[in-house]
Amino acid sequence: MILAPTIQKYILHWGEMGTRWGVNRTVAQIHALLFLVNRPLPAEEIADTLGVARSNVSNSLKELQGWGLVRITHMAGDRRDHFVALQDVWEIFRVIVEERKKREIDPTLTVLRACALEAENDPALEAATKLKMDQVLDFLEMLTTTYGDYKHLPPATMQRFLKMGGKVARLLGGD
Repeated sequence: MILAPTIQKYILHWGEMGTRWGVNRTVAQIHALLFLVNRPLPAEEIADTLGVARSNVSNSLKELQGWGLVRITHMAGDRRDHFVALQDVWEIFRVIVEERKKREIDPTLTVLRACALEAENDPALEAATKLKMDQVLDFLEMLTTTYGDYKHLPPATMQRFLKMGGKVARLLGGD
């Protein structure tokens, strides 16, 4: 498949941003390709289009499926698996945030909660250090609770909420 220059630029940048976000470059590029094309693609075509090894494509597709960002579909008359990405930007964002929460925030909260319990009986721990640990735990718990409050909002409601951001900040006393 020959990609328009703008699509090439988008895919390359998405790969670069992926590495900054801790995502493998090829995984991010495949996601961008599947998001932008308007049809399901077999792994061979993905590999040829992006100029990457078929094995790399296979592993990357498994990772994207594990995140819930890509799914397999089948085409009439073609026995190969074809792949499609989620197309709704809000759903993509929701899936990514939920997966990152599960993989990064939840395990951190588990450890921080255990540390908070241990800190109660640790005479070697300075009060100022315990306070800092408690502040980080409180902060992450507040973020997690807030995320839980908002994650099921319909996209239209979330859009309205985000557009109000500056107004809400000013109302609450922000500059």
